[in-house]
Amino acid sequence: MVATIKDVAEKAGVSAATVSRVLAHKEGFYSEVTARRVRKIAASLSYEKNTSAVELVTQKSQVIGVIISSTKTNFSEKIIDGIQDEAIRHNLSVIMLYAGQNDPVLQKRALQTLIERAVKGILVVAIQFSDDNLALLQGSQIPYRFLSTAYNSDKLPSIASDDYQIGYQAARYLIKRGHRRIGLVAMDTSGYIGQQRVSGYRAAMTEAGLSVKDGWVKVGMYTYEDGVSAMAAFGQHPDVTAIIGASDLAAVGVLNQAVQFNLKVPDQLAIMSIDGTYLAEIVRPQLTTVTQGFYDMGILGTRMLLDQTKQTTSQFTPIKIETRQST
Repeated sequence: MVATIKDVAEKAGVSAATVSRVLAHKEGFYSEVTARRVRKIAASLSYEKNTSAVELVTQKSQVIGVIISSTKTNFSEKIIDGIQDEAIRHNLSVIMLYAGQNDPVLQKRALQTLIERAVKGILVVAIQFSDDNLALLQGSQIPYRFLSTAYNSDKLPSIASDDYQIGYQAARYLIKRGHRRIGLVAMDTSGYIGQQRVSGYRAAMTEAGLSVKDGWVKVGMYTYEDGVSAMAAFGQHPDVTAIIGASDLAAVGVLNQAVQFNLKVPDQLAIMSIDGTYLAEIVRPQLTTVTQGFYDMGILGTRMLLDQTKQTTSQFTPIKIETRQST
């Protein structure tokens, strides 16, 4: 019986992802003692990574796997449309798996499902993997690409917006329209994307000689409820004159709560959103947005997934500000 990576992992008392990293000579996330033990056990079991077999299967596969976050926002719809349209052009099928919201266990389950199927490629939408799951993905030998997720690393190929510029351009737009007290709400500041957006926002404020007071940045997970609670925290007499919502849904939450407070938008409070999906146009007043190229992310990500000569490259898709009634 041929030994598997799981056999090595069980005997060494480590995860399969750790075994994959050690045998691929990737640095970090394990000690040298662990590395020696894993290599010794792999040798004793005559384990060999069957890269050629994986490549043979993935070349024959006509399926692309998509792993997507369960975060309650709607931006991913256009990304999926782009993936589907490009996949159809290449006579490929698409399967989608949801991986919760910052849930490493569900991420691993989704990854293992796709790896076991030896899909042609894996697209990861709006998810930042844990270190172990990232190692599992890299060790699978299956082509992959991150969409709408930027990593602080040139080694992880992604198609995304420039999140620093999103925060910077949103704040700069409102400053040019005369606002000096600007809030930023519903942003997940624990991850790289949120941190970049907050940095851009703060840079624009500093550039204009404006300070950011405590309480103007309110964290969240981009949801409608986060927008409602952020506006409720600002209160009926907010000390800001403009608010940037971290997503269209969050901005709609801000808008609806502002209406409950009888605040006139945009006369008493300007509201701007990040994403630019159809939601921004179906509410009243319509929302001014920093619009991202989600459909293009899906198209470009799928193309680059299929073109292995570009596998190591990352790319930003353009953003634009669309002025509507809320500012």
